[in-house]
Amino acid sequence: MTGYTRTAIATLSLAALALAGCSSAPSEADGRLTIVSSTDVYADIASEIAGDRADVSAIISGTTQDPHSYEATARDQLALSRADLVIENGGGFDPFIHTLLDGLQDEPPVVVTVTELTEDAAEEHAHEDEHAHDHSSDDDHSHEGHDHSHADGNEHVWYSLTTIEALAGELAAQLSELDPAGAEEFEANLAAFTSELEQLEQRAGELRAEHDGTPIAVTEAAPLLLFEQLGLVNETPADFSAAIENGSDVAPSVLLEMERLIESGTLALLAYNEQTAGPETERVLALAESAGLPIVPVAETLPEGMGYLEWMSTVLDEVGAALA
Repeated sequence: MTGYTRTAIATLSLAALALAGCSSAPSEADGRLTIVSSTDVYADIASEIAGDRADVSAIISGTTQDPHSYEATARDQLALSRADLVIENGGGFDPFIHTLLDGLQDEPPVVVTVTELTEDAAEEHAHEDEHAHDHSSDDDHSHEGHDHSHADGNEHVWYSLTTIEALAGELAAQLSELDPAGAEEFEANLAAFTSELEQLEQRAGELRAEHDGTPIAVTEAAPLLLFEQLGLVNETPADFSAAIENGSDVAPSVLLEMERLIESGTLALLAYNEQTAGPETERVLALAESAGLPIVPVAETLPEGMGYLEWMSTVLDEVGAALA
């Protein structure tokens, strides 16, 4: 741990203690659980599973904040200190959660890291494919390795429907441990959520059946886990999307390569992440619009007024329209 990190943690801890001293303690009379997530994506999913038996809040809401660079506050740390369950994305996406947890005297009873569920989801998905398609053992091994490599390299795991299904199941199990009296309700909520999620997965399968192998481009890697499930092939220069995600300048040669790709007429769509927009991505967007290339907007937090399931349904609608 660096000296800067230790100082930040100590400062947050002292400020959180001051806030705690002037804040009233949360009511324990109703027995409701407290869930805190890094972003509103996971808060919405937790609310679907917990129902009325938990108070759920997100540290980051809306599309104006970048979780990669968010600086935690003392109030955030106070919120985590009162949580029964914390949900973080992991994978370097929301590192401020670790800063907050390191500054607590006692960690919350449960911390769910969504990227840790991705590997299990990929293994289960590969296992289902094995039964559905009856691949040879060599092909299965290769397919599993393919899934793992992408899951491990892309932290935007909320775009993986199989990962979110695993998350919903994990939340239902953990909430049932924390609140056994609500177990039946959690399981019912899980069944309802999973049913809607399976409808999205069915639609994804239908799109894949029709458009498998279709070339596309992205300004940043966020939606690629979903696009892989749809069978779409990302043609974006790796150095371009990596520079955008890291907030660094795009090399002129890489930008030229991306511009030529956009103007080539070979792509079906461009996915544009407004939360990582800058001069290079805006130039690419303008070229795509001039070329008549369909634009699919993507983000890292919920669009205003939408829940997770509605949001993913809208993304599938927009991708389907672009590919039509």
